[in-house]
Amino acid sequence: MKSFFILFLLIFVLASLAQLLLPWWVVLPICLGLAAWRGGSAGAAFVAGLLGVALSWWLPAAWLNGHGAGLLASRVATLLPLGGNSWLLVLLGGLLAGLVGGLAALAGAWLRVRE
Repeated sequence: MKSFFILFLLIFVLASLAQLLLPWWVVLPICLGLAAWRGGSAGAAFVAGLLGVALSWWLPAAWLNGHGAGLLASRVATLLPLGGNSWLLVLLGGLLAGLVGGLAALAGAWLRVRE
């Protein structure tokens, strides 16, 4: 359980910092590398990647949506079949990013050489 929390925190912090300057897909090599280095079981690595990346997207997106970017998000949500609900767009975006991070961490856990 301790290794899960360490992996989760490492993914969350590094993904949050890296996404400030680098493209969105930088979470893939971060999750893959960290899970290959520190990962325990495949399921724990997947959940740590999912939660770490999802929170690194949800927190800033929710803050921005609540503090002025909600108009743009609601316009994007009208283009998608979300009925103009900007909070649903934030939830969906974080969920998709979390799935990408979780699958990358799962791949990293599978790449880890078992001794």
